[in-house]
Amino acid sequence: MAILKKFRIKKYKDHKAILRLEKVSMFYNKRQILNNLNLIINKQEILGMLGPNGVGKSTIFNIITGLKDPSYGKVIIDGIDCTDIPIYERATRFKLGYVPQHGGFIQDLSLIQNLYLVAEIHIKDKQLRKAKIEKIVSQFEFDPMLTIKAKHLSGGQKKKLVIAMALINNPNILLLDEPFAALDILTIKMLQEIIINLQSMEKITVIVCDHQARDLLSCVDRAIVLSNGKIIASGSPNEIIKDSSARSAYFGDEFKIN
Repeated sequence: MAILKKFRIKKYKDHKAILRLEKVSMFYNKRQILNNLNLIINKQEILGMLGPNGVGKSTIFNIITGLKDPSYGKVIIDGIDCTDIPIYERATRFKLGYVPQHGGFIQDLSLIQNLYLVAEIHIKDKQLRKAKIEKIVSQFEFDPMLTIKAKHLSGGQKKKLVIAMALINNPNILLLDEPFAALDILTIKMLQEIIINLQSMEKITVIVCDHQARDLLSCVDRAIVLSNGKIIASGSPNEIIKDSSARSAYFGDEFKIN
């Protein structure tokens, strides 16, 4: 039984959009994945994306990060059209963090070595680098597992590590792809708390994509449901599960949050 997120942003101070997708369409081998899609995400919002397999959720992540170029349309971050800006420049210039569903770390390196691997890329000053690592180790309570090789960590510990690695560059926007997949209930609760803290304490905009609808809806401010390449419903968790289009295309009639 999920408990709805207690901290929920009712109003954005200036409703300032940090990310816009404008009239985005995407084709794979003549098959249309996204159809003239428009999406606005406000600063410090936690947005959840839901929808059946193959509906375009991962494609949206790929377009935001620059891993894929849209067939048509624009990606606008902080008011700047970055559709043609390459992936590395986009990540560093606009401070994008990405947590993939699988992997994201070096298996044979220890937890602390993985953190330093990323820190050495993004933080040139040794003292600042050390301070950042120490903050993350404390924030994620990594002390007991610093020297353990990543491949020997539990599923939840691996997910925490990849999120921590994504935070080293102080992202303004963090994309989480299936963060709750194949995890136990206590680990999911821990990750939900981490996501909420990223918003409330780190002031990060978070976009979460997951098939675990109840777990996702328990920690987001707003959710969208995708179907046939379009957003068919958008609203708070309570609003979205009552939406007739969302229930018809995704949730079904029996779905409840609690």
